[in-house]
Amino acid sequence: MEAAVLLQLWALAALALGGTQTAPGGTLTTLPDHRISLETGTIFVHELELELFQAAFLSESEEEDAAPPITFHARLRDHPDLPRWLRCAQRGPHGSAFLYGSPTAAEVGTHIIEVLASNRLTYETAAQRLIVSITPSPEGVPPYQGEFLVGNLNVEELLPEAVQEQFVQAVSTVWEHDDVHIINITSALDRGGRVPLPIEGRKEGVYVKVGSHAAFSPCLVAASSPQSRFHCHLGQQPLANCYDTFAPHFAIRWCNLTLLQVLPTPTAPGPVWGPGVLEGSGDFQPPTASPPQDLLPSFLVTLLVPLAVAAVLCVVLGHLMCCRREGVAKRDLETSDIQLVHHTTIHGDTAELRSMARSRDVPRPLSTLPMFNVRTGQRINPMVGPPNGARDPLIPQQR
Repeated sequence: MEAAVLLQLWALAALALGGTQTAPGGTLTTLPDHRISLETGTIFVHELELELFQAAFLSESEEEDAAPPITFHARLRDHPDLPRWLRCAQRGPHGSAFLYGSPTAAEVGTHIIEVLASNRLTYETAAQRLIVSITPSPEGVPPYQGEFLVGNLNVEELLPEAVQEQFVQAVSTVWEHDDVHIINITSALDRGGRVPLPIEGRKEGVYVKVGSHAAFSPCLVAASSPQSRFHCHLGQQPLANCYDTFAPHFAIRWCNLTLLQVLPTPTAPGPVWGPGVLEGSGDFQPPTASPPQDLLPSFLVTLLVPLAVAAVLCVVLGHLMCCRREGVAKRDLETSDIQLVHHTTIHGDTAELRSMARSRDVPRPLSTLPMFNVRTGQRINPMVGPPNGARDPLIPQQR
């Protein structure tokens, strides 16, 4: 009961500090800005609570017990999508959404995130701005980092603070050191994983990267050794004795364990900026003009060399085509006498047969005559017909 009263008070205060506008598709409620400060190298998680945005809607026709479905959309101001290091996750319209990510040194500065909540029933909307200020971490990047694959959870199930603390405690036990913190959380789908089948108990999986300034424990070193990789290739468990540390809340895929040691990179000294005023060494003397250059040799080389090469190619090709041809005399000399005799005999016999065929007094074959019907043997002159056939009436006269 007290929580409901506090929620109503918060909604009234938000409406008073914010504003209400009438949009073409419904009512737009503006909530006050929310400022967030974080450091690089650490996980950032902000929960967009469903109850807070439900109380901000102005619909009075809905029942108090029925919670309307709400979908969240977030983007960087003046941009169509979120920045590369930030993601938004919402499993369904009846659950809260999470903004999560891990900023790097390239994202140092202020980022304004615009969140828009839409009521799926009344088409009302509520907007809020998140002003995220990112500062460099004073401790720098942790030199020892490890990435675990949790196979029995989805990303939104690992984002709550209580679950993160439970995971950090389990990792601290395996690491054998308390200086452990989460660097980044990534869904397995964003790393190329497959969408699980809609079967109870199947989860997408979550990659969790943790870091520490302490060295890896012997258990972690053994789990990522080449012998363990060989066991994983055979479908067996790696060589480690710390499996039960995460059970039963987290199912770690030990074959996907990755250990990384980040060495500190020396920073190069930056440029030394002066006062911006030239030293008092007199007036500025521009450089003298360059002497004129003779471009004729370069022009001749560029023009004559390709022409010379083309002329040589034409001469060689002409010699091959005209001077290297095999003439009739050369061909006859290289052909055997018996082959020439056969060729001459064939030509002579063909000419004799053609002359004998012309001298025969026999009728032409019927198949060579025009309009010859092979089936009936009739010969029909195509020009024979009624003289005025084209002028005959289409409908004959009735007698």
